[in-house]
Amino acid sequence: MFYVKVMDKALRFGDVLQGYPSTTPIVEGPILKETVARYNINVDLPKFTVVMDPCCEIRNKTVSLTPLIKASRKFFDNPYFAEDLTRINREMEPQQAVSPLVWKKLGIEERQRRLEVGRTYALLNLFIYEKHDLLPLYTLQRKAKEDVVTNYYMIDFRSTYKLCCDKIISPEDSPLESKILQLSIETRDELRKKLVNYYANVPAEDKVV
Repeated sequence: MFYVKVMDKALRFGDVLQGYPSTTPIVEGPILKETVARYNINVDLPKFTVVMDPCCEIRNKTVSLTPLIKASRKFFDNPYFAEDLTRINREMEPQQAVSPLVWKKLGIEERQRRLEVGRTYALLNLFIYEKHDLLPLYTLQRKAKEDVVTNYYMIDFRSTYKLCCDKIISPEDSPLESKILQLSIETRDELRKKLVNYYANVPAEDKVV
């Protein structure tokens, strides 16, 4: 079960909310001199956002959110993903992470290298949200292929931002009318594990022998 049928009367990690704006500062480069500071702030009101804080950290009128966005049409080029996009949320065999065509195009050495790594996460910065009647359908147009109508959605960990709201005092003392979906304990654990792996991803030059 991806979502619970009866939601808690509190904000939880992974909850789907509505009614909160997102902001993204845009700069040409680092602002090192205040007198010549130039920047823009892109403000958007996504239909849905997702709570990215552990519930115990939701307090003092502050919460971390990320927009819930449409899935990529490229996911449906991979038959393993197309059957169930939430497979992207879990570890998989290397040959499952790409389409059979892409796997065949990889050189023998690259295929062997990936096989030696074994099961791992693909698309480490993304987490898929299962289809639900409260999530609107949309159409993904594909070149030379049949269009896909779906209501899978996803979040990108890189798009997390801080939001201040006077009415968010604690998980229980918050505008609960903005909450529309709550993950099951099992799904929340999957989200937590993938997020941990995202931040624990160590580049080759930082690995300690």
